[in-house]
Amino acid sequence: MIPDETVVEIRRLFFGEHFTTGTIAGLLKVHHETVERAIGTERFHGPRPVERTSVTRPFHEFLAGTLKQYPRLRATRLFEMVRQRGYTGSLVQLRRAVRGLRPVAPEAFLKLRKFSGEEAQVDWAHFGTVRIGRAERKLSCFVLTLSYSRALYLEFFFDQHLESFLSGHVNALSDLGGVPRTFLTDNLAAAVIERVGAAVRFNPRYLELCAHYHSAPRPCAVARGNEKGRVERAIQYVRHSFFAARPFTTLEDFNRKALAWRDEVAHTRPWPGDDRITVAEALEQERPSLLPLPVHSFETARLVPAARSKTIYVRFDLNDYSIPPGAVGKPLTLAVTSSTVRILNGAEEIARHPRSWDRHALVEIAAHKDALLREKRKALGSTPSARLLACVPKAEDFLEAAVRRGASPGVETRRLLALLRDYGAEPLVWAVEEAFARGTPRAASVHFLLETRRRSCRIRTVPPLDLRSRPELEQMHVTPHDLETYDDLADNED
Repeated sequence: MIPDETVVEIRRLFFGEHFTTGTIAGLLKVHHETVERAIGTERFHGPRPVERTSVTRPFHEFLAGTLKQYPRLRATRLFEMVRQRGYTGSLVQLRRAVRGLRPVAPEAFLKLRKFSGEEAQVDWAHFGTVRIGRAERKLSCFVLTLSYSRALYLEFFFDQHLESFLSGHVNALSDLGGVPRTFLTDNLAAAVIERVGAAVRFNPRYLELCAHYHSAPRPCAVARGNEKGRVERAIQYVRHSFFAARPFTTLEDFNRKALAWRDEVAHTRPWPGDDRITVAEALEQERPSLLPLPVHSFETARLVPAARSKTIYVRFDLNDYSIPPGAVGKPLTLAVTSSTVRILNGAEEIARHPRSWDRHALVEIAAHKDALLREKRKALGSTPSARLLACVPKAEDFLEAAVRRGASPGVETRRLLALLRDYGAEPLVWAVEEAFARGTPRAASVHFLLETRRRSCRIRTVPPLDLRSRPELEQMHVTPHDLETYDDLADNED
């Protein structure tokens, strides 16, 4: 009990000064419940809400007893049974009640023990998306774990295609230095095409890989991911120990960092079978039990027919790769891996490029473009317009601007050829560039500039020849020689 004076002070501070109960308790050094009793806080709370009775509650005892006897009995059957006993609710309400009343017995598992060199567990893991130039790629990680030593191999890819799945196996076996006798996977499409109960139809390419390495594929039972718990735990380990908070750079650099983390962190942890040794030491004990690697690695490249094109480029995955000019129009095949794109003409490799994971990238070899330009230069000069472009590189832009202003391309080309004949290539190049810069792309403007320059420099021009009687000479092209050649001839005569 507290004195009446304290009760009066509490009520004054609460109702008159609007202090909170916590503040009053601190000022008067009394418990907050004492303050609440003094001000009668029960007056500020309404009556307690009436608890609603569920429509299924009267039947809970019956449902629980029935489910204890028949744990797998469906809610639809229970619905018919309780309706006969006076239930007026809906099936949805009954399902909610059954969900909480159905007995769930935790499934028990045996501890699996694997022999040395017996098994490797394999799986894919998703790691979101990354931006590569203009493209957004899905990042996936191939993980293979030896069941006995817990040694692992991981490699990141931008897809989960069959070729990447096979390439991950080949690289993992080469890195670990041997082959386990079985590969345990789930029922992913790269390994299993179809499955009905125990009948399994494997992917033919995956069977070829297993036959090449003298190993056997073994898929988990349907909905039994616990059978490959070692690789599942390895994926979680990779996700939280390596990938978390690590910025992505390039695929090659990321894979180098992943293997460095594997050697420095994952393989230095204690071995679960005996914490006196590490996983790396357990791997050394397991290696003699692994099957030896074959002499040649399994070929994992993805073969894709190349669409025929008139250009020196073939397209794959929205990127263009150059080919030799002589291969244009021929039936070609692309042999694609995660790092290279090889272009084959039959069995002959005619080009090899690093694979681009960007979009709309141009990947070319300079020799392919130079070879095409050399072929084009052989035809250069075969027509009047070609000779003009060979002598005056700016002529093409000049003529396009003239046509936009309403000029005839044929007339302008003939006039420029006449100026080329009368004044030579070097003055014409200057005049065309000057007229283009001034915004007057017309042959008349070029002629005016050439005449103005000639008069200011007092250059004497040679009158044009009348070749109307010899029209074939109009198309003849003569390469001008350096005048110093004639000076050398004169010196030799002296």
